[in-house]
Amino acid sequence: MSKELDMKDVALGDMDSETQPMTADVAVVVEKNGTAKGKLPDDEVKFTGLSKEELMKVAGTPGWVRTRCLLLCLFWLGWLGMLAGAIVIIVQAPRCKPIPEMNWWNSGPLYQISNLGFFSQNGKIKGVEEKLDMVNQLKVKGLLLGPLHQVQANQISTLDLQKINPIHGTEEELLSLLEKAHKKGISVVLDLTPNYLGNKPWFGSSSSIEVMEKLRAASEYWLNLGVDGIKVTDLGAANSMPDWSSIPGAIQTNETENPRKKALIGVVNGEVASQVSKLLNASSVNLLLSDLLTTNTGGVERVKAIDLLLSQNDQRNVGWTLGAAKGSHLSSEATTPELVKLYQLLLLTLPGTPVFSYGDEIGLQAQGSESPVMIWDIEKEPAEGSVVNETAEADRKQHVECRKWFKALSDLRGKERSLLHGQYETLHSSATSLAFMRLWDQSERYVVAVNWGSAPAKLALKSTDPLALPKEAKVKLSTDPELAVDTMVGLKEITLGPEKAALLQFPFMS
Repeated sequence: MSKELDMKDVALGDMDSETQPMTADVAVVVEKNGTAKGKLPDDEVKFTGLSKEELMKVAGTPGWVRTRCLLLCLFWLGWLGMLAGAIVIIVQAPRCKPIPEMNWWNSGPLYQISNLGFFSQNGKIKGVEEKLDMVNQLKVKGLLLGPLHQVQANQISTLDLQKINPIHGTEEELLSLLEKAHKKGISVVLDLTPNYLGNKPWFGSSSSIEVMEKLRAASEYWLNLGVDGIKVTDLGAANSMPDWSSIPGAIQTNETENPRKKALIGVVNGEVASQVSKLLNASSVNLLLSDLLTTNTGGVERVKAIDLLLSQNDQRNVGWTLGAAKGSHLSSEATTPELVKLYQLLLLTLPGTPVFSYGDEIGLQAQGSESPVMIWDIEKEPAEGSVVNETAEADRKQHVECRKWFKALSDLRGKERSLLHGQYETLHSSATSLAFMRLWDQSERYVVAVNWGSAPAKLALKSTDPLALPKEAKVKLSTDPELAVDTMVGLKEITLGPEKAALLQFPFMS
């Protein structure tokens, strides 16, 4: 019996030994089935690296010396190669043409408000201020206001160029307008044509000295108050007066005292292109507006006038109008909505400064010789359920579409260097159509094609440089349904429908 008990103790001892914890000298690996396997640890091997003395000994061997020299030579050869490559790229790359100095009257269209009474419901200077936000949406860079001064027709004794006629507002209202316009980046020019109500803008040669002295004093007065420029009509008569040189002198004197650039703007009507060019050089005005596009109605004649004026003068001093030079509206030349868009495109893409009368942006139609009343709130849709006059609603939609077209053109002109200050080249001209190209350095190029005739026209485009025109260009803007926007059109010959216009774009080709 004692022997059996001894055997049980041995078995229990074996079981107890299995339940005892493993010592640190044995690694335990637990299998998935619960069994454990022991593993004796290997001897630990630690890498201590080479000592400083050993490293210096190895580094001085001939093999490592040659390796270091080879790597150093490769580094410097690679660096010199990259430097040489950069120099070659810089030397061979085409030079960027320096941007010409731009004045505020070159950077966007000018907006003429000759008759404040028809521009807004207020009918005064305050009314212009109330509509500044609407005008600013057109990317307009300057307002041409008035004349606003006091004078009776043909009565020089009543002429006071330094006092605003009360029917137009007050000097305080003008100063408020100046402040708000300047915050929006819009300059303000006053029309100081002396006898604007009479039959001779300058009264006559007998009073020229007195008139010029009053004009000089008034110019200094208004410029010192913050006005950005002076405008006068019948520049030919003014320039022939002995004391005319005092007026440009007053503008230049103010510029030296005031960092804001001032403009002297002249207007001439009824003169041929050669005479307009001579007057521009002789009068020392900063910008000259003429009616050349109105008096020359054919494409060939218009191209000749454009070419002559631009070839003999800096385009920054040339202004283009259709109606505004005579104080009228674009509708005097553009009798249909399609023609309005066509001439908006033409004026906003010619080299120089485009000038529009109020309402030209919506195609406002004049009624006879009287100035038209400006139409506002054209975006307002008819109330649901109200009785709608179909004719009036069609007119409203046309105004909206016309204004949208104007804004797109004005915005594009302000962004694209080729349209803003690029070179000009005539590509085509006929009795009722013309086409030209605008290009600047490595910027996008533009082709303008217009047909104001009553029949379709084929415009064969030819450049003095055979490589200047690619085979095709993309339609950027168009009033012709056959030339859809973003489609490609061949430049060898363009077909335009009656009273249609298109603006094409193609990239710079090295």
